[in-house]
Amino acid sequence: MSPIAAEKRANTRSNILFAVAVFLVLTIAYKLLKELEIIYVSALFAVVLMPVATKITTWKIRGRSPSLAVAIIIMLVAVLGALSLFFVIGLPPVINDMQGFAHELPKRVPAAIATVKRFPMANSFGLDQVAAKAENVAGAIGAYVVDAVPLWLSHIFDILTAIFLCIYFMLEGEHAYEFFLALFPAPERRRLDTTLKKAELKMSKWLFGQGLLMLTLGITSTIVFGVLHVRYFILLGVLMGLFNIIPIAGGVITILLAASVAAFDSVYKMAGVFAFYALYANVENAFLTPRIMKSSVDLMGLTVLIALLLGTALAGIVGALVAVPTAALIAVLLDEYAVQKDTALVS
Repeated sequence: MSPIAAEKRANTRSNILFAVAVFLVLTIAYKLLKELEIIYVSALFAVVLMPVATKITTWKIRGRSPSLAVAIIIMLVAVLGALSLFFVIGLPPVINDMQGFAHELPKRVPAAIATVKRFPMANSFGLDQVAAKAENVAGAIGAYVVDAVPLWLSHIFDILTAIFLCIYFMLEGEHAYEFFLALFPAPERRRLDTTLKKAELKMSKWLFGQGLLMLTLGITSTIVFGVLHVRYFILLGVLMGLFNIIPIAGGVITILLAASVAAFDSVYKMAGVFAFYALYANVENAFLTPRIMKSSVDLMGLTVLIALLLGTALAGIVGALVAVPTAALIAVLLDEYAVQKDTALVS
């Protein structure tokens, strides 16, 4: 056999083995999809929380700085304390509001439709059919919301697994990170290290800033809706805070929902809800966002929205949870390795 033929045969054999290896890896990844999701979420939260743990190690407690393990324990106790407080004090009112809203919404729809039908030409829009469909949709949404609570609580074991993995990633992740970098040549290793640290900083700052904005809107709207005596104000306040992660659309959807609930009781309450959101939106855009997010590299609203859509479609709530930090990581990697920069403009 000639050397050329032998080389072709060796290349063919190598290509076949490579294709089989890729197929096996993809098959194993598909079989272990849930476990890989937990590992990825744990690693991502370890990356985001590591700067907090590092900051705690700089504290002086009786003249001594806590070790990394002690810092992680302090952070874990604080998080578990906050979660326990939420589950004991905050969650029961939210669940009660969810159940009451789900039970009452189908009854409220006909009254709302009857009110709308008083306006001229309202009957030409087929409101009776709309009312029938709305009752069915409202009932289905209410049943899903109530039934989904036990389903969410059934994932406690997965949550505990992710917490323990996150702790181990923070304790031993540096060794795994160094091993990962060792797989690349020295020049590329330094470049990749710099890029990943930039992504870590961006993810941490964005997540902290966005979380603070969500918390601010949630608390403020809950207080205002409570003062206005809007029904289910705790549930609506929680939804306002959670949906604030979705640029523009999240706020619009939740404020329309809150205004609709307020309109069942009084037009003045609905006007108060709209007035509150108009005032808050201006305060957030002019004062809160520039100060809270000033130290982070902003992600475009379109990027956030697409990331949330894809993350939710791929992995549900877990996917939505890590979608935006993942988008920040991808954005930094693309900016470093894929975006063709104009050297004349850069210089």
